[in-house]
Amino acid sequence: MTNPFSLEGKVALVTGANTGLGQGIAVALAEAGADVAIAGFVPPTETLEIIKKLGRKTVDINANLMSIEPVQRIVDETVAGLGKLDILVNNAGLIRRADSTEFSEKDWDDVMNVNIKAAFFMAQAAGKQFIKQGTGGKIINIASMLSFQGGIRVPSYTASKSGIAGITRLLANEWASKNINVNAIAPGYMSTDNTQQLREDAERSKAILDRIPAGRWGLPSDLAGAAVFLSAKASDYVNGAIIPVDGGWLAR
Repeated sequence: MTNPFSLEGKVALVTGANTGLGQGIAVALAEAGADVAIAGFVPPTETLEIIKKLGRKTVDINANLMSIEPVQRIVDETVAGLGKLDILVNNAGLIRRADSTEFSEKDWDDVMNVNIKAAFFMAQAAGKQFIKQGTGGKIINIASMLSFQGGIRVPSYTASKSGIAGITRLLANEWASKNINVNAIAPGYMSTDNTQQLREDAERSKAILDRIPAGRWGLPSDLAGAAVFLSAKASDYVNGAIIPVDGGWLAR
């Protein structure tokens, strides 16, 4: 029986994979057999080295997704460097924290531009490429617990991640018939740069850990299984799903 979780012969594109969740996902896809293009503003030196050591091909695409100007170039450079595109992971993201009474227009726009606007137009460009190739494809958006909950002091992040859940379902509805699977992973509280402030706040960190049934902060490697599943043939009949990887947070 062919391994339904193998990504041998596949090409993935991961945005924002220099560290954290994006790095964990990019490495997981390479371990499953995919060649991986990485697009982002910060050089992903460590990620590239890990992927190359796994014997996979990789392409580094310098692009700032604060605007959608580089979107088509990212897809074009992936195809030019690796021959095609099979999988898109929309991981690039921002978070800004302030009370809603003080939240600035710039912080609103910056977060929305990267988290939802760029993610949609990256999906659009990838979808067009999948249709052009005639092979279908997989798109994984990165949602959040705040796709389900309100949160505090992160208004644009909550809005953007709620939007990601909606766009995931919308694109799944439109593209399932074209053999394009669009799904999302909703990470819980993960040990990354984005949560450093929370983890350094002893009172807040304790409150969070007390609610997580697993009793710990998540790690980028905890997303590996879901990412490989949603990228592989095993998920061919999964459309519009938003899969929490949260240590049980939403179940509490």
